[in-house]
Amino acid sequence: MTAIVAAIDNSPTARSVVARAIEQARYTGSALHVLHVFHPPTAIYTMAGTFVFDEEDLAGAERDAVWANVAPDLDAADLDWKRVDLRGYPPSAIADYATEVDAALVVIGTRGRGGLSSLVLGSTSQGLIHDAACDVLVVKSSHS
Repeated sequence: MTAIVAAIDNSPTARSVVARAIEQARYTGSALHVLHVFHPPTAIYTMAGTFVFDEEDLAGAERDAVWANVAPDLDAADLDWKRVDLRGYPPSAIADYATEVDAALVVIGTRGRGGLSSLVLGSTSQGLIHDAACDVLVVKSSHS
């Protein structure tokens, strides 16, 4: 059975990504994998000498927030799905996971950053489009 992978973060677009992935999984009869990749902010590493932080606490807090945001939609979907938590550089981790599960499609959101902001901050959806071996559906943010 092929898979649909929904890649989510803690943005308002995550719920739209999950909704679109549920639609696609139902339409195609595919397994649904909902994936979150923790990637510590670069600023954390530059502050490490000054502030004491626990990366695992930070990762746990982020995971809790991400899953709490989409839980109502997944619970109401009446569809089997798999929760996946990874750590790493999001575009690569998502592409690698999609290949591992033979995904037919990855659904991901965009925060609507463009131009210089996207260049400076990077774009997970843009990176995934280049890295993924399967199709990528980018759900545009309604908050951009």
